[in-house]
Amino acid sequence: MAIAAAISLSLPPQTRRSSASIASPFRSTSSLHFDSLRSNFSSLKNPNLRVSASSMSIGTPEKISTTSFLDRRESGFLHFVKYHGLGNDFILVDNRDSTEPRVTPEQAVKLCDRNFGIGADGVIFAMPGVNGTDYTMRIFNSDGSEPEMCGNGVRCFARFIAELENLHGKQSFTVHTGAGLIVPEIQEDGKVKVDMGEPILKASDVPTKLPANKDQAAVKADINVDGVTWNVTCVSMGNPHCVTFGNRQSQNLTVDELNLAAIGPKFEHHEMFPARTNTEFVEVFSHEHLKMRVWERGAGATLACGTGACAVVVAAVLEGRAGRSCTVDLPGGPLDIEWKEEDNHVYMTGPAEVVFYGSVAV
Repeated sequence: MAIAAAISLSLPPQTRRSSASIASPFRSTSSLHFDSLRSNFSSLKNPNLRVSASSMSIGTPEKISTTSFLDRRESGFLHFVKYHGLGNDFILVDNRDSTEPRVTPEQAVKLCDRNFGIGADGVIFAMPGVNGTDYTMRIFNSDGSEPEMCGNGVRCFARFIAELENLHGKQSFTVHTGAGLIVPEIQEDGKVKVDMGEPILKASDVPTKLPANKDQAAVKADINVDGVTWNVTCVSMGNPHCVTFGNRQSQNLTVDELNLAAIGPKFEHHEMFPARTNTEFVEVFSHEHLKMRVWERGAGATLACGTGACAVVVAAVLEGRAGRSCTVDLPGGPLDIEWKEEDNHVYMTGPAEVVFYGSVAV
């Protein structure tokens, strides 16, 4: 079914009311119409953000042209598509006509708010390529910070580009990111395989202040977090990751039992990580099957983290816990990760799906 709703979001300092249309790609043979549906909010957490619904209709997707929707260029409106990769969700913005993001980090925070905004883990901008690449990808996290890269985000980015350029079938292109060159390839089944490049293992380049203990890398190193000594391996996939399989009290984690909201921020802001860090807690099922939960730098607990899954497999290999090709279970679903010995690159394969289309006043 296709959903169209009128929504008003006001992002600038002054409060204003306007409309936003949202369309979902899901199919249905039914048609419903909700007329004069109105919702007024006299008191909101953010007084500069207003949401109101004036009408909603549900019909078939044939009534909505995604191409014409994405081609809209009304001044004062930001047209976007919301995607998710295993539940790690993003607001995708067509920014190919400018090297400056169309919204500020402060506006991104409001857009990502799950109660008073659109709701997302980040805002991703499709921008012109540089240095010979096809495109540039930038992202603002839900807290307004800008990470170097995002694995689930780059899969969503690839599907977004395919829609913008009306590409079909197997496609590949080059993307400039803060982590360097990334090459996503859309597969025939719609999944996206991404060459994530080589992992960075040198401790000072991750970066971490933990002393290197194996070929300049911090592997199974001790770190004290809130009075507990954890064993961690530090890996950068262009962004920093701290991977742990256990601590002195529990050598083998059962990740579902972790209080992630309590322990995650203590790792993220630990003094051993000068640029803060993403943290992955890992449970080993077999040599080819791992399970992880993640606390993401700047986003908190998320349902999936692509660069994190890559870092987990690298760490598992370095610690002798798993092979180079693994399925990694995340709360949002599985990713297939391979760390190839022949080129030292890490490859990630997983889904990316449209959630809905929308417009917001900016």
